[in-house]
Amino acid sequence: MLFANHLAVLGTMIDDRLTRAFAPLSPSAAAVLLTLHHHGPLTTAELGQIIAIAQPTVTRMVTGLVAQGFIRRQARTGRITPLQLTEQGTARALALQEARAAAIAPLLDALPPDERISFDGMLARILAAATSSRRFARTTCRYCDHTICDGAACPIGCRARELEESC
Repeated sequence: MLFANHLAVLGTMIDDRLTRAFAPLSPSAAAVLLTLHHHGPLTTAELGQIIAIAQPTVTRMVTGLVAQGFIRRQARTGRITPLQLTEQGTARALALQEARAAAIAPLLDALPPDERISFDGMLARILAAATSSRRFARTTCRYCDHTICDGAACPIGCRARELEESC
């Protein structure tokens, strides 16, 4: 159980570092921008499902991000209003990805390159084993840089695809 304790502490360290890296945005607001960057345009309902936040909360968050100039509402189609990033929102999403990488890098610096490769392999197996659905994958990967972790490089996405194909 010592290992489980250590892993939980690492999770807390990562969460704390990401919260600081995303400031002044909340982690949820950062997730909205990153999700729109990689998967947009999306509706507030779709955003809420991906980042696991209730619809009223997402709506308030989107309203704030629109006011800050990060998101714009596209033309309404019936009851659906897709959201997309503005140029400023895209720049912020890219800065968030850089901030996330910079926040995590010092933790990985403790490992020499060969141990990083081993750790990454073990971590990939843990992540794949924990993946239960495509929805879980999107929620879990809400902060990911999908330009470097996509397709075969993404253990969560690969496992979600396997689950979909076996249905």
